[in-house]
Amino acid sequence: MDYQADVVVIGAGHAGCEAALAAAKMGCRTVLFTLNFNNIAFMPCNPSIGGPAKGHLVRELDALGGAMGRVIDRTYLQMRLLNTQKGPAVWALRAQADKNLYQRTMQKELEKEPNLQIRQAEIVKLLVDENQSICGVMTRTGLTYYAKAVILATGTFLRGQIFIGSLHYSSGPMGQQPANLLSESLEELGIRLSRFKTGTPARVRARSIDFSKTIIQPGGYREHGFSFWEPWTIRPVHPCWLTYTQPETHQIIKEHLHEAALYTGAITGMGPRYCPSIESKLVQFPHKERHQVFIEPEGADTDEMYLAGISTSLPEYVQEKFIRTIPGLEHAEIVRPAYAIEYDYIPGDQLRPTLELKKIRGLFTAGQINGSSGYEEAAAQGIIAGINAAASIKHMEPLVLKRSEAYIGVLIDDLVTKENYEPYRVLTSRAEYRLTLRSDNADERLTEYGIRYGLISQEEACHFRKKYDQIRDIEKRFRETFLTPTKEIREKFEKAGITPPANRFSIAEILKRPGIDLDKLCEIIPEVQDNPVWVSEVATRLKYEGYLKKEWDQAERMIHLERKRIPSHLDYRVVPNLALEAREKLEKFRPETIGQASRISGINPADLTALLFYLENIMRVGHAENRE
Repeated sequence: MDYQADVVVIGAGHAGCEAALAAAKMGCRTVLFTLNFNNIAFMPCNPSIGGPAKGHLVRELDALGGAMGRVIDRTYLQMRLLNTQKGPAVWALRAQADKNLYQRTMQKELEKEPNLQIRQAEIVKLLVDENQSICGVMTRTGLTYYAKAVILATGTFLRGQIFIGSLHYSSGPMGQQPANLLSESLEELGIRLSRFKTGTPARVRARSIDFSKTIIQPGGYREHGFSFWEPWTIRPVHPCWLTYTQPETHQIIKEHLHEAALYTGAITGMGPRYCPSIESKLVQFPHKERHQVFIEPEGADTDEMYLAGISTSLPEYVQEKFIRTIPGLEHAEIVRPAYAIEYDYIPGDQLRPTLELKKIRGLFTAGQINGSSGYEEAAAQGIIAGINAAASIKHMEPLVLKRSEAYIGVLIDDLVTKENYEPYRVLTSRAEYRLTLRSDNADERLTEYGIRYGLISQEEACHFRKKYDQIRDIEKRFRETFLTPTKEIREKFEKAGITPPANRFSIAEILKRPGIDLDKLCEIIPEVQDNPVWVSEVATRLKYEGYLKKEWDQAERMIHLERKRIPSHLDYRVVPNLALEAREKLEKFRPETIGQASRISGINPADLTALLFYLENIMRVGHAENRE
């Protein structure tokens, strides 16, 4: 039998869920395929959402109309705001997730979408027509689904190989079925695949842990969650715990290093730099006396605990030996052993900024298949792929977020313009405009896009516009409200530990001062009392006004380069004065704009000047020929 759809999404992990929901909300008949219906939105690794830069992604995703922020707010075990001792640019929410509840809640979100159908099946072949456009997919059981767009969100399943010491076998994460035939289909279509590696630590029984030997990490942040749209509900808080590896731990690992799959040569793919295995940590930092181990619950109703910080590819018997040298884990019972997993991914030079494959029209990709790591990075790519797949069908403008607009823009731009030799992880240090890209203003930056593409409801759009009308009113009031420093006001300032102003002052001038505590200021100046989240956002704008203006000016200069288009079939061999390396890189990545070209490694300012000069001459000659 043959079936018809507008959009087919392959894989129901975090990327696939967001892609399918976005396409369906935009009015496309969407079919979401999963290898196992029970593993929708599965978290095969850490039981958490958010963190530095990752938390920014989740809030941006929510601002666009995605589901991850809403779902984690309904299912978290604890919430923390990180980096509060630093500036607001790097403040980030991180939530421990109840993994099973998160899955069930996300599945409900999918099931209530009328344009979305979920099917359990393995996709083994992509169907492409004579014009190199995608036209459908075929399941292992022989069903054909014809579609106008297909999104690959396959995670670590493509030719997945599990490694535990010398043991290795074909598998997806956590013993699930791998997807081998789909890789073969991609290669037959001329798509180049490469290999990456990631890993996960052992899980142990909570009842076998002596928590009295560990340091409790209570969490308990109560001001707001990830979502801009749903009322904030405070849930029962479940703590995490901290312990450390010991010299004996390190000695056991070093003695068995020759048995780790990572060092036997069995694994060929590069692993994530910012989430290394414990054996990698010992090799890279041989003089470090101890490493952190966070003990994190996998759920409210499970005895299973996640040991963050000690992922490994060592044999299971070695895992048991070294885990039991860690304080609190002396009698730990392993529920699931740690393992490394190697899988296929598509190098980013084959992708457009829309996440569409350059070779095959209508074929989009999202998540770890693009060489990224992390649930949040996957979900962020998923919503962009879903929007652009639906936009291509509905003849709408694609959504390509600029680096100055969103961490999502930074993420995708880095994936498609840089040669990433390891799984890519978003970091605040990767963002040039990180003061502008704060997590508190993600809706201000991105929600208009969500409204334009139909992912934000009319009620939510009204709420959003009313919110920013009020924020602008608060800012205006703070700039225009002037106070005289009476004796009473000066005494209040001094009592709060704040140097009182000598002359008449505006509230905005006080808020710009370094080290001002908003809570104390509310006691001194009643006019400041308002919605505390909104006041905090206004205070940040005022305090960093000069720095924000510098970022905006810098972004404007970069936008000028982004507007300079490069013809898609430009022959770089005929461009004079280009360095050999620049020709090779430009030919490989085929950037669409001068701005994109400027971010490719190996392209220097002289190469950009030569390219700009050549393009301007082409345009000048072309205009002259048209006039003739």
